[in-house]
This record gives sequence, structure tokens and C-alpha cells, in this order.
Amino acid sequence: MSAHPEDSSSRPAGGAPTRSGAAPAVVGVLGGGRMGAGIAHAFLLAGSRVTVVERDPGAAAAAGDRVRASLMQSVERGTAGDRSFAELSAALATDTDAAAFADAGLVVEAVPEDLGVKLDALRRVEAVLGADAALASNTSSISIDALAAALERPTRFLGLHFFNPVPASKLVEIVVGGATEPALAEAARDWVAAIGKTAVSVTDSPGFASSRLGLAIGLEAIRMLEEGVATAADIDAAMTLGYKHPVGPLELTDLVGLDVRLGIAEYLHAELGDRFAPPALLRRMVAEGKLGRKSGEGFYVWGES
Repeated sequence: MSAHPEDSSSRPAGGAPTRSGAAPAVVGVLGGGRMGAGIAHAFLLAGSRVTVVERDPGAAAAAGDRVRASLMQSVERGTAGDRSFAELSAALATDTDAAAFADAGLVVEAVPEDLGVKLDALRRVEAVLGADAALASNTSSISIDALAAALERPTRFLGLHFFNPVPASKLVEIVVGGATEPALAEAARDWVAAIGKTAVSVTDSPGFASSRLGLAIGLEAIRMLEEGVATAADIDAAMTLGYKHPVGPLELTDLVGLDVRLGIAEYLHAELGDRFAPPALLRRMVAEGKLGRKSGEGFYVWGES
């Protein structure tokens, strides 16, 4: 990482004029699930126009509803500034074609954590972007350099790892690839500040910083449960009360999704060795469809939310 990148305000991203410390005027989000909707919500509150692209009309409509529900909550809680729900909603669009991103200064990919799926998605998006537009992946563990190798403009690509739930989380992990322009990495810090969050920057490495540390704790908690060391509730209480974690590692795994945690564990196991080997209990629960909150049951039983 360069210690003295050029002034990012001298190079606007794509067709979206930006000033130092401001979010891009036009932002795209590929994938409108829980994470993608949260990312769209954050940029809408920062004043960007946002387009969310999904795979089909039904998914696009559901994504729009998801974002608007989140915006309404912000308005009702008084966290949307002086902007009305109507104004915020008017800045949101949904589509099923990546060509809708043509005018975006930044597009954030938020599709499932699968290398092949992400590579295909990123290629499709890059093909419609302006030469100076920024492309980012919300991957929580996949190598940014591995993704960048498939792109025509790897210098305009980096990781922007948001955390779940995006509206409440204060952290964004900026993952700088080997080819990422220093000016782009610096501009990303401005964008993160503009959406009211704090950036930490890491160089590309398996699991980055947050996923590697979080997964290590989560897997050990699952092993402890598997070995009968303590109940799920007591393991979580040990971390929330003893170490001031806002949520315990087993509850967090339920929130993230046991299938997502398993996928990350399998990737890091292959990259970093046996310390990230998935516990048998995790594999069994995923096979049984106990995926956490999204399935209604994981290490805890979840009601409708």
C-alpha cells in the first residue's frame, strides 16, 4: 500500500462526479439479498442514486421492497437526516440487466460467496462500466487477486467487505489487491466515511483480517459445543460478558448462516491448513438444513423476524 497516494478528488469515478469525502453520485449493487440491500441502504442515505440488479423480476422486486423497508425504518428512527422516505425511494431503482450500471461510478458485487458465481458476475459488470468506474466485491474471504485476474481492468478493482447487518455495522474492510490503484484505495476510504462507517485496510490474503479472526473463534466455539464443554448460550455469554463482544460466536454464526460459515471454513482450510478444518457438527447441521436464522433453526431456534 502506497503511503502517499495521489489526491482522489482529481480522478472522479466513471460518470459519477465525486468530491473528496463524498460517496459516488451513482452507485450500483449487484445482488439484492440481505447484504446487498444493506449496502444500497447505506449509499442512499449518503445521497447517492442507487440501482440494484437482481437475476429476475421477482428477485428485483423483492430487493426493492427490502431496501425500502430499511429506508422506512431509518426515517422512523430519525437516522435519515432531513430526507423524506419519498426522496430516498426516488433515488432507488431496480433492474435485471447489468447494463443498468452503465453510468455508475462504483458497483459493489454482493452475490453468493462462490468463486465461479463471483467471477461470472464481475466480468458481466465490468463489461458495461466506464473505464474509470470502480468495481468492488463484498467477498468476505475469496482472494481479491484471484478475482482481479479475470478482469480487464484490475487496477480499478478492490474489496469492500461490509458486515451484517449493514445499517447497524460501523465497519467496512477495504481489501487492496496487488493491482489496485493506490488512488482507488484512498478514494474508498472517503466513500466509507461518507456512508458513516469506519474503514480498516488490509492487503489481500486468505480471509483478510476480520473473517480469519472471526472464523477462528466461531469454529472453536462449535468444537466446544461438540465436545460438551458448555451449552451454546453459556459459550456465547462467556464472550459477550467476559470479552465484551456484542454477540456470541454461535449466535453470530446463526446470523451469518451456517452454510456461509462452512463455505468460508472450507476455503480457508484449503488455503491455510488444518486450523480452519470445519467441525463435523457444522457439516452435519448444514446437511440437515439447520442454517441459522434464515432457516429458523441453527444453534438457536429463531422465530419470524
